[in-house]
Amino acid sequence: MTATETGADTRIGTGTEAEAWRRVAPEGRRFLRGRRSALARLAAWSLMESAHTFLGGYGVARALDDGFLAGRTGTGLAWLAAAAAGALLGGFALRGVFAGLADLVEPLRDGLVRRAVRQALDRAVADPARTPDAGAVSRLTQQTEMARDSFAGLVLTVRSLVFTAVGAFAGMAALAPVLLLVVLPPLLLGVAAFLATLRPMAAVQRRSLDTDEALADRLGELGQGLRDIAAGGGQEAARARVEPLIAAQERLARGLARWAALRILALGAAGRLPVVALLVAAPWLLAHGVTAGTLAGGLTYLVQALLPALHSAMTALGSAGTRLLVVLERFCDPAPPKSPAPADTTAAAEAAEPRSAGHAVPPSAAAAELRGVTFAYGRGAAPVLDALDLVVRPGEHLAVVGPSGIGKSTLTALLAGLLAPDAGTVLVAGSAAARRAADAGVPDPRRTLLPQQAYVFTGTVRENLTHLCALAPDPGDPRSGDARVRGAVAALGLEGLVERLGGLDADVLPRLLSRGESQHLALAAAYLSPAPLLLLDEATCHLDPRTEERAERALAARPGTLVVVAHRLSSAARADRVLVLDGTRAVCGTPAELPARSPLYRDLVGKWNGTADA
Repeated sequence: MTATETGADTRIGTGTEAEAWRRVAPEGRRFLRGRRSALARLAAWSLMESAHTFLGGYGVARALDDGFLAGRTGTGLAWLAAAAAGALLGGFALRGVFAGLADLVEPLRDGLVRRAVRQALDRAVADPARTPDAGAVSRLTQQTEMARDSFAGLVLTVRSLVFTAVGAFAGMAALAPVLLLVVLPPLLLGVAAFLATLRPMAAVQRRSLDTDEALADRLGELGQGLRDIAAGGGQEAARARVEPLIAAQERLARGLARWAALRILALGAAGRLPVVALLVAAPWLLAHGVTAGTLAGGLTYLVQALLPALHSAMTALGSAGTRLLVVLERFCDPAPPKSPAPADTTAAAEAAEPRSAGHAVPPSAAAAELRGVTFAYGRGAAPVLDALDLVVRPGEHLAVVGPSGIGKSTLTALLAGLLAPDAGTVLVAGSAAARRAADAGVPDPRRTLLPQQAYVFTGTVRENLTHLCALAPDPGDPRSGDARVRGAVAALGLEGLVERLGGLDADVLPRLLSRGESQHLALAAAYLSPAPLLLLDEATCHLDPRTEERAERALAARPGTLVVVAHRLSSAARADRVLVLDGTRAVCGTPAELPARSPLYRDLVGKWNGTADA
C-alpha cells in the first residue's frame, strides 16, 4: 500500500519547492520592505562587527611580521592589543545585533498567529459542518514557534557569514591577494556540494509536515467518535486509518536523517578543504614572497572567523532554511481555484445529487424511512445495524431503546445525514437523507438533530432560542416575534431559567450553565424549529424526570414527527411506538404490545419498574 493510498501524502502545500518559493517570496519581500529601518540598523551593527573580523587576522599578521619576527616585541604587543580591541568592539556590536533581530522576528511571529487564527475562522465559516481543523492547532502553536526560531537563526547566521566574509576577504586582500586564489576554490566547492542537498531535504521536510498535519486531523476525527468506535467494534478499522500515517512519518524521519548525514559531509568539505589547501600551498607561497605572518593571518581568518561562520550559516540554511520555507507556505492564503470546464461542472452537479446504489429511489410518504440499511464502523467490523427496515409515519412519536453502544446514536446520525449507510437507503421526507454540499452552510429544513452535548453559544437568550428558525419581525416592532418565543418558554417550563438569566435579551455565557440548563435551552430552540422531523439523541439525559416529561410532551405536541433515543424507559412509555435494538434483530411496536414480543424490552421494563418501586 502506498502512502497516497493510505492518505499519508495529504498535501497541504503545493507540489514543488519552486512553487513553494513562488508563493512565499512575494509575501516575504512585502514583510521585509515594511521593516527597512530595522534592516538598516541590523546592517550597521553587523558592519561594525566585521571590523572585529578584519582586525583579528590583520593584527596577528602585523604582530608577527612587524613585531615579534622583526625583534620588536612592543610593536607586536601593540598589534595584538589592536586585535583585542576589535574583539571588544565586536561584542558591543553583537548587543545591537540582537536588538535589531528582535525588531524583525517578533512581528513575524505575531503576524503568523493572526493569520493562523483568521484562516481557521475562515474555514469554519465556509464549512460549518466540517470536522474541526486540528491542523490549525499545530499551525497556531508548534509551527508559529518553529517559524520564529528558524527565521531568527537564519537571519543571525547568514548575516554573520556575510559580514564576516567581508571582513575576512578584505583582510586577505590587504595582506596578500594571492591568498584568495588559494582559499576560494575549495571553499566554493564545499558550498556547492552543500547547496545540492537543500532541495531534496526540503522535499522530505515538506512531506514530514504534511504527514504531521494529516495525522493530527485524523486523530481529531477519530477522537470525536471513540464511543461509537468502541461500541461498534471498529477499533481495527480506526487503527488501520492511523498506522499508515505513523509508518510514513517514521520513514520520513529516516529520510531526513540520511540527508542530514550528507549535509554533514558537505559541511566538512567546506570547512576543512580551504585550510588543507592553504597548508599545502604554504611552501609555494613562502617561496613567492608571502611572509610567515601573512600565512598566520590567513589561517586566523579561516579558522577563527570565516569557517565557523560558514559552518553555522550552512547548518542553519540546511535545517532552519528548508523548515522555514515549508512552514511559511502553510500560512500563505490558498490560491484561487481554477474554473472548471463545462463538462466538469456538469459532472460535479450530477455527483452532488443524492443517488441510490444503481437505481432511482421510489418516493415515500413517510416522515423518515430506512430500507434494508446496514452500517458498520470500518471494513471487517460487525455491523451496528444490519438490514434494518423502518418507517416513521408523519406526526408519530417514536422512541428508540436498547443497551448502550447498540446503535441508537448511529440510527439518528443516519437519519440526520451525518453518516451514509454501507447498504440500503435512508429517506427523509421522501428524499435521500444525505445533504447536498451546496446546502451544508444553512440549517436543514427537513430535520433538526439535538445530540447529548447541547449546543449553546455566547449570545442573548433570544438568539439561543431562535437560531434554528426564522422569526420575521414586524419592521415597526422588533419584538413582534416574542409571542412565539414566550410560548416556547412556557411550553417547556423555562420561565425560571430565563428570569434567572435576566430575560430574553440577557447574555448567555455557556460555561456558567449546567449541562441540564444547556439541554433545556436547546430543547426550546428545537421546539421553535420549523423542521417537521425532530431527532433527540439522549438530548434530555441531564434533565430531571419531571422536566424531561414536560419537554417531550411539548415536543410531541408540536406539528411534526419526533424520534427520541430514550435515556429513561419512561420516555418509551410516552411514545406512540418503540423501536427496540438488541444487536440481533429490531422489534417495533406500541409500548403495550412490546413486552410480549421483545424479551429485551420485557427485561428493561422489569428492571425499570423494580428501580422505580425501590
